[in-house]
Amino acid sequence: MLLTKKTGAGDSGAASSSFVHSLRRGMAHALPTMDRRTFLRRSGLGVGAGLAATQLGLVRKAGAADGDQKAGMGKGKVAVRRTVCTHCSVGCSIDAVVENGVWVRQEPVFDSPINLGAHCAKGASVREHGHGEHRLRYPMKLVDGKYQRISWDTALEEISARMLQLRKESGPDSVYVIGSSKHNNEQSYLLRKFMSFWGSNNCDHQARICHSTTVAGVANTWGYGAMTNSYNDMQNSKAALYIGSNAAEAHPVSMLHLLHAKEKGCKVIVADPRFTRTAAKADHYVRIRSGTDIPFLFGVLYHIFKNGWEDKKYINDRVYGMDQVKADVLAKWTPDKVLDACGVDEATCYNVAKTMAENRPSTLVWCMGQTQHSIGNAMVRASCIVQLALGNVGVSGGGANIFRGHDNVQGATDIGPNPDSLPGYYGLAEGSWRHFAKVWDVDYDWIKGRYASPAMMTKSGITVSRWIDGVLEKNDVIDQDSNLRAVFYWGHAPNSQTRGLEMKRAMDKLDLLVVVDPYPSATAAMAAMPGKSEDLNPNRAVYLLPAATQFETSGSCTASNRSLQWREKVIDPLWDSRTDHMIMYQLAQKLGFGAELCKNYKMQKVKGQDEPVIEDILREINRSNWTIGYTGQSPERLKAHMRLMHAFDVKTLRAKGSVVDKETGYDIQGDYFGLPWPCFGTPELKHPGSPNLYDTSRHVMDGGGNFRANFGVERNGVNLLAEDGSHSKGADIPTGYPEFDHVLMKKLGWWDELTDAEKAAAEGKNWKTDLSGGIIRVVMKNHGCHPFGNAKARAVVWNFPDPIPQHREPIYGTRPDLVAKYPTHDDMKTFWRLPTLYKSLQQKNVDDKLYEKFPIILTSGRLTEYEGGGDETRSNPWLAELQQESFVEINPKAAAERGITNGSRCWVVTPTGARLNVQALVTERVGPDTAFMPFHFAGRWQGKDLLAYYPEGAAPIVRGEAVNTGTTYGYDSVTMMQETKTTICNIEKA
Repeated sequence: MLLTKKTGAGDSGAASSSFVHSLRRGMAHALPTMDRRTFLRRSGLGVGAGLAATQLGLVRKAGAADGDQKAGMGKGKVAVRRTVCTHCSVGCSIDAVVENGVWVRQEPVFDSPINLGAHCAKGASVREHGHGEHRLRYPMKLVDGKYQRISWDTALEEISARMLQLRKESGPDSVYVIGSSKHNNEQSYLLRKFMSFWGSNNCDHQARICHSTTVAGVANTWGYGAMTNSYNDMQNSKAALYIGSNAAEAHPVSMLHLLHAKEKGCKVIVADPRFTRTAAKADHYVRIRSGTDIPFLFGVLYHIFKNGWEDKKYINDRVYGMDQVKADVLAKWTPDKVLDACGVDEATCYNVAKTMAENRPSTLVWCMGQTQHSIGNAMVRASCIVQLALGNVGVSGGGANIFRGHDNVQGATDIGPNPDSLPGYYGLAEGSWRHFAKVWDVDYDWIKGRYASPAMMTKSGITVSRWIDGVLEKNDVIDQDSNLRAVFYWGHAPNSQTRGLEMKRAMDKLDLLVVVDPYPSATAAMAAMPGKSEDLNPNRAVYLLPAATQFETSGSCTASNRSLQWREKVIDPLWDSRTDHMIMYQLAQKLGFGAELCKNYKMQKVKGQDEPVIEDILREINRSNWTIGYTGQSPERLKAHMRLMHAFDVKTLRAKGSVVDKETGYDIQGDYFGLPWPCFGTPELKHPGSPNLYDTSRHVMDGGGNFRANFGVERNGVNLLAEDGSHSKGADIPTGYPEFDHVLMKKLGWWDELTDAEKAAAEGKNWKTDLSGGIIRVVMKNHGCHPFGNAKARAVVWNFPDPIPQHREPIYGTRPDLVAKYPTHDDMKTFWRLPTLYKSLQQKNVDDKLYEKFPIILTSGRLTEYEGGGDETRSNPWLAELQQESFVEINPKAAAERGITNGSRCWVVTPTGARLNVQALVTERVGPDTAFMPFHFAGRWQGKDLLAYYPEGAAPIVRGEAVNTGTTYGYDSVTMMQETKTTICNIEKA
């Protein structure tokens, strides 16, 4: 009903029409005898038709060249490059067919144990991103409101000169760099290194506004901040609870594994404010009020405790603080209070609890519907606690399956530009810096001298969610010398961030704004769009730099299940684009630290320019990131896995036997596909990777594990180490133990098992800073123990604002009665370098009766057709045809009260003063109190088309209102995660 015919969208409309008619005419005769490539070519539709035909079951796997030679193709030099989809985090593999340097077609990889030959609409059309006509082709500069082409030399010279000027005037912290979850692991790592040598921790990336609450909440519960199991392992689940996850649209291929489980009897429950496509596949759908995950989860836990369904032995042996949680839940979350807070009745909570308890192992899945709240960290921990109570963590078919949003958001989080840590979550303490100074082969004091002061070197930077306040706040309340004066958008979309109106003001005030992206993104249009004269800095300079796509380079990326995959370079960078790591190196040269940045890397020539060899960057990662086990995944091992996909089991991800890669001579026997981290020790140790975290049923050298001893050994007289018997299979220490260092090695008599060279490297070190890997080798291989110790998971996280998760109403809400019962946190004077409002703003909103003016809860989410900020996918003609309008879902009752009909134009109005002109989708998918908008749109601004403000030829085909132009203030009390899933609005007839 929202799909009206689009004009001016290339030939996609004709393709769509011709496909429908040809399919009807020729289905019975032509299709069964036609291979996939020939069908796609003759239909004129390409990948879009391929997707539809696949769904109809009409496509078979084609031979390497059949059909193409008949059509007169394939006479040139043909190569097949194996790469990975650049959209969501599932990790679907693609074989790109390249003829004479031109990417001519693509195939899903049928041997991939992850996507099993399947693609969603986005994956089926990724070739367009390599040859897209809407890409940024040349460096450009904003001059008198228009973008003009300039040379790379001019761009790099002017940008670096401006940066050095700002550094001299205001210090290194005046520059802010927003990295990308589209960068590969090597580029993400190099960008954090770049910022370290620039001398500032003011860097961040997409994960801050995606899963930072997951990382903090999960890591502080059981040790590592990542998905515990895998998409594949869900085939072993007997029940699955999805909460705040619409996987059918956000991670479509992941649903294959769930549907396999469902065929075997897995019970599927979906809890969401909106009836989604995932809910349509569920056995039970539970509608909750947005932002009330804790009342619902603890309402379920109430019945688990009341009926004695918790795993008492598991809790006793492996969990700290569950008794305190039990007392809190039974006192506070009785069925009447749950019903009042989240709208779910007692019978429903009971049935969910019973289903999860009676069908173990049961898994719990969440995404941004749970993370993007001002209490996101507490919601995440509530999910963790439910799984701990049921004994579901560390078992196949159980766990917390936390689906990430971008193709490398997991890897960028692990080793990329985080403001509060060095790669591998090493933190910013002096010991971490000294560790990396040694790895980087530079003097620690030289790095320290690059910072404004020693104190700033160890102080967490401003988060991406708050950079606008780094510009707009008064200087005397910011915990750094200067306000932000320069911002780099390096592969990041501004429309994915909240408070769009204020973001526009902040962009106008900057001295320097640089966009580095294959597509210029909404940043380019927002920067060129006229703003208020009082906000505009007359000396501001704006530059656009064309980055290459991930198909124009090689490198590794980490899927949501922690498996790494190696992308082969498909084509050379098109037009005047350059790879991100080349740009980092060239900019570092201009800034005076290029030699130090790339000291350990060889150079290769790409289109006449020096580029660091990507494999050398990965080897440096392997030498440094012991904490999370990014050390065993050498380029050679990863490349062998990609070539030998067919040899891995699609359920366990394990190699089926001894299979040797012909190019490297490497035998994959025993490995898990992609060597999911932690893959401990050096590559020579041949750790197989860890398919399911914390699994004590396996030996540690077989991918087994236990909870991490990361929080000490005792708390208020209570032992935090695991009880006797809670050890990985075959461990020489059958009880809990702390993490290993040189002292413990000597006490146990294991020190002499190190070589002399290992002893020299390990003296005075722990397992995380021993560059030889000797401690890890001896502990794991010789004694079957984990180097990070063996402790209990924490149901109570004493270092968080709410040690036991507490429900707190959102800052902008429609229930003032519940604000009185469940108020938010007190304001924070200094938090991540900035003041942060909570209770004062919440109370002001209640006093101003905003709930009367804006009575509808506004939430947001994903569509199948588009991804992230949407600039790439909305520039793809095949995808643009599928969804051409930004829209708001509104319940029939709410629509009728406002005179709004399905398909009509309406205004979504929010407390920020924003007015978003969108199409109405009248549907019962949302309740009368809720509205939904997708967040992939940009290019229209409060009713105005911004086409004139994009670089010529580089505007996306589909432009629409961004929901985040109107979203409101609100941030998580631990991570600064933005509140996008619960705000308020009104909807008016246009």
